[in-house]
Amino acid sequence: MNSKIKKMARAGYVAKGVVYGVTGLLTFMAAFNMGGTKTGQKGVFKFLEDQPFGNAILILMAIGLVCYSGWRFYQSIKDPENIGSHDKGKIKRIGFFISGLIYLGYAVYAIITLINAGSSGGGKTFSFLSGNFGIFVFAVIGLSLVGVCIFQIKKATSGKFLQKFNYKSITEEKRRKVIKNTGYLGIISRAVIFGVMAFVFLRAAYRSNTNDIKTTADAFSFLQDSAYGAWLMGLVAAGLVLYGIFMFMTAKYRRFQT
Repeated sequence: MNSKIKKMARAGYVAKGVVYGVTGLLTFMAAFNMGGTKTGQKGVFKFLEDQPFGNAILILMAIGLVCYSGWRFYQSIKDPENIGSHDKGKIKRIGFFISGLIYLGYAVYAIITLINAGSSGGGKTFSFLSGNFGIFVFAVIGLSLVGVCIFQIKKATSGKFLQKFNYKSITEEKRRKVIKNTGYLGIISRAVIFGVMAFVFLRAAYRSNTNDIKTTADAFSFLQDSAYGAWLMGLVAAGLVLYGIFMFMTAKYRRFQT
């Protein structure tokens, strides 16, 4: 595989790690009244903008997310790791393409945040999602997220996420444990988030309340409002921080087929 493609992928994993790490950290702090705030991926960009050299950080994040998006598109179209064109392979490659679109959207949002620095923004409603069309869209998204949740659980419990590493060649036991534990706990936390978001979308479709697009922040709000809400939200948020660390380890140690 071309070395430039590998560098693009590694830069993308770092950017993805920052997004998940900051999301988890801010939400963990909010869970225990430590000054954070429940947020989704988009809320991360506002937080980064407010930091010293925020504009430069946003530019780097946008570049990194474009790199990750490009890597996902490359995986989908060129199939560099020989996933194949059978039914299961096609589904996985379609998933890569959708992931590329999502992270490209995040990159665009980071640029918009940079352009609109200092302006106030609130949640947006989407009137075209009202009525039967909105119910259909929300139901499809909800059912798709159920599938993603199940896939993430299988990925974690089977240990397949370790296949992307030269795991046996990493001689330092501490690093091996970091990769394995952050991967397992981080992926399980993502599965919880996807599962909760699936429920939130399906519930909104059932209630015909489809004007507002649901986000990770809505999933955290659902967890917070449940029994032992602060602890539950805090545990899942901590898991996302671990997933961010796992992405950093992926950026450094992931194996690419040549």
